[in-house]
Amino acid sequence: MKKTLLAVAALCAMTSGAAMAQQQDGKWQVRMRAVHLDAANKGSAADALGLSVNNKVIPELDISYYFTPNFAAELILTYPQKHNVRSTAVGGKIGTLKHLPPTLLAQYHFTNFGAFKPYVGAGINYTRFSSVDLLGGAADVKRNSWGGALQVGFDYALDKNWSLNFDIKKVYIDTDVSVGGAKVGKFKVDPLLVGVGVGYRF
Repeated sequence: MKKTLLAVAALCAMTSGAAMAQQQDGKWQVRMRAVHLDAANKGSAADALGLSVNNKVIPELDISYYFTPNFAAELILTYPQKHNVRSTAVGGKIGTLKHLPPTLLAQYHFTNFGAFKPYVGAGINYTRFSSVDLLGGAADVKRNSWGGALQVGFDYALDKNWSLNFDIKKVYIDTDVSVGGAKVGKFKVDPLLVGVGVGYRF
């Protein structure tokens, strides 16, 4: 993460002269991010079975609408992400599953820092688990999850449309785990998502 922050800061410094003169005031903004997903792997099922899902880098598409210069809503999208599921109790990989986690956030954007445009956000996440294949069908998870989401980040204006983006989100995702039809406990994925990308405002 330190290397990522330094890289973003260097890019900002190199483009500061041009960016300071630019105003971005469009109602819509689209961002493309590369996001590192770092799962918490907690909960009673994780404790009992040593469950975990793998960390990975995923693509993200984000669409924002600005109601005012300060207040915006952001919809965060990706395609169903496949994860390997492991259990220390079993001794390794026990199968795979996919999750689709669209998230809607309300944001506050700070507007007094020139080209540097920090923001904070909070909202709700819905996750749909699918293609669940655990222990040859002997284990299963609840398919739907609702939870909160928190966000902090910044855009750095390159011109009146384009910007660089750095973003951190904490998303609360959990599911019930069952083995042989009996509930084992709750598995909390609760990932930390660290992303970098570009945005286009219009």
